[in-house]
Amino acid sequence: MTRRILQRAVELKQETLVLEFEQLYELTQYPHWGAYVTSDIKEVMEEFNRTHGVKSALRVTIADIRDKERPPRMRSGEPMQAMLKAFDQCAAAGADILSIESTGGKELTDRALLDGDLGGLVYGLGVLAANDMAYLWDHIVEIAHRHRVIAGGDTACGFANTAMQLAHQRMLPKVLAAVVRLMAAPRSLVAIERGATGPLKDCAYENPILKAISGVPISMEGKTSACAHSSPYGNLAAAVCDLWSNESVQDVKLLSGYTPEIFTEMLIYDCRLMNTALRQNAGGIMRDLLVQSDHKMDIQSLVMDLEVCFEAARRIKESGADSYARTLAMTRLALEVLMKAYQDNVVEFSRSETRWLKQLNEAVQSLPTEPGELRNHLKAEYISLFIPAEYGLWN
Repeated sequence: MTRRILQRAVELKQETLVLEFEQLYELTQYPHWGAYVTSDIKEVMEEFNRTHGVKSALRVTIADIRDKERPPRMRSGEPMQAMLKAFDQCAAAGADILSIESTGGKELTDRALLDGDLGGLVYGLGVLAANDMAYLWDHIVEIAHRHRVIAGGDTACGFANTAMQLAHQRMLPKVLAAVVRLMAAPRSLVAIERGATGPLKDCAYENPILKAISGVPISMEGKTSACAHSSPYGNLAAAVCDLWSNESVQDVKLLSGYTPEIFTEMLIYDCRLMNTALRQNAGGIMRDLLVQSDHKMDIQSLVMDLEVCFEAARRIKESGADSYARTLAMTRLALEVLMKAYQDNVVEFSRSETRWLKQLNEAVQSLPTEPGELRNHLKAEYISLFIPAEYGLWN
């Protein structure tokens, strides 16, 4: 796959690109397996650099395997040690950028999503997930610095993209998925605050908010990720990207070749257009067209409008360093945006979506400003889903 992708890049005169090796569960569980694959990929990349002058970087995304048992042991369990070994060995084997889609707090947020419980989501993202990010990224950044490679970033895929896909399948309301989209930004920001420098990973649709706060370069995926999943952000996602990406592509044969090289060609042509717009001082025009083509087409895309992202960045900064306060601020902002869109008839809200919007808007008014108080009000069954000490909390 690597050889075919790079050969297509040569044929299309694409001199620079980033490849990503996103590990399967087993490749992280047995770290030397993932390191072998990393080494093999890097060998081909270096060959194409020598023979064709193609400059490429390799992002390795380690799998979060800590939910092997439930409730998961996020710090003390053997899976955590395997993950750290995987980062270390892949960095030694040739990875240029280290990333992960971490899932700390997901054992609570999955249940809260299915219950439509805003309080559970705020606690899971604003306390559990944020605490886990701080602990995990301290280790990742140390490994990256030791090997002189880049600590890339994290994503809220396991939270916001889970909600997006469940909404797409009509198993959750879109308004809830839209709210979770903004709620997830503060926990992803923690990676940057702990030393991640980007380019942030592509399936983090919260990345424009993080870029507005920190200025880090971001990778984004949109219409060219339809090979893996559908999303309401096809063009919108490209508006402020630094790297334009696709998602996991099944390696199957089509008329013009195998799918990874075909999707590489699609990305190359997209990037040519974007770079041409920048060179001709039309970047702002293209950015606005990308946003305007999408941002009123779906309830979820409303919260990814760049004006909303900028306002989200401002409110996160205003909320101070506390991730719980930041998450609460994002919950309120998302519902403000959705309520205004409903009142102004910007997009169509079904009867069910309207009912959910009003219920969530009432629920946010009663959320306490202190995480300890919220924890006391969590459903009894939620408490058994996680181990407080594994998040640096007392029982």
